[in-house]
Amino acid sequence: MNDKSVKLALCQIRTETDFGATMDKAARMVREAAQNGAQIVMLPEMFNCPYAREYFRSFAARGHAASVRAMSSWARENRVLLVGGSVPESEDGKLYNTCFVFDEEGRQIARHRKAHLFDVDIPGMRFFESHSFAAGDAVTVFDTRWGRMGAAVCFDVRFPELFRAMTERGAKLVFLPAQFNQKTGPRHWELLLRARASDNQFFVAGCAAAKYEGFSYECWGHSTVVDPFGMVTASCDESEQILYAELDFAQVDEARRQIPTLSVLREDLYPVAK
Repeated sequence: MNDKSVKLALCQIRTETDFGATMDKAARMVREAAQNGAQIVMLPEMFNCPYAREYFRSFAARGHAASVRAMSSWARENRVLLVGGSVPESEDGKLYNTCFVFDEEGRQIARHRKAHLFDVDIPGMRFFESHSFAAGDAVTVFDTRWGRMGAAVCFDVRFPELFRAMTERGAKLVFLPAQFNQKTGPRHWELLLRARASDNQFFVAGCAAAKYEGFSYECWGHSTVVDPFGMVTASCDESEQILYAELDFAQVDEARRQIPTLSVLREDLYPVAK
């Protein structure tokens, strides 16, 4: 391993209704991943809070600062870059679905508030995140020793403009903590991850929560890593586990050399925010 390659671990955790039990389990999974050589460790969307409206505000009332402190210590103690999935963040009376990122020293280096809220009305499912959360307003990229990376959260993946903006800002890997469900997961999860990776010729890592059988919102699981050619390099089923992937960032340059779509963008026709 060198600064051109990295071992990534996606902790597909099953979120419990007991906050302490979930946090203890997350700490163990991060530690296990680091012991197995992972240099970057990732958690799912709302990893510390059951994904249901009745839990969001009550779990946020515990204070997101406690979760931030815990994630910072996990990163520092295990010497990993930690992409902290997302947690319910409270500020000025508003709730956000927020991904915090920490370097190997435990310093917070990024914060992405979910920009596109999951409001859907499909057969068998009605879910409106906007009834609980406010939307974020930023394109999130950050620098690491492996290069620039980006973060988005779940429903954000359906908006290619956001991912192209991260490409324009230099990202070579985008993290997507998520909780796709049993209806949208089989149809769109892998499809969207592969599309965004292929569109932008970078790595996409989608870390999902494990399925909680019988819970009101059953996550699809199937955490997945896609390479810059749009090919799945690692994936798993819906059960609780740690998924590992080794990423060679030389593939980003190779994909962009072989199929140079980014060099012939028609920004006179479709400008992208830089």
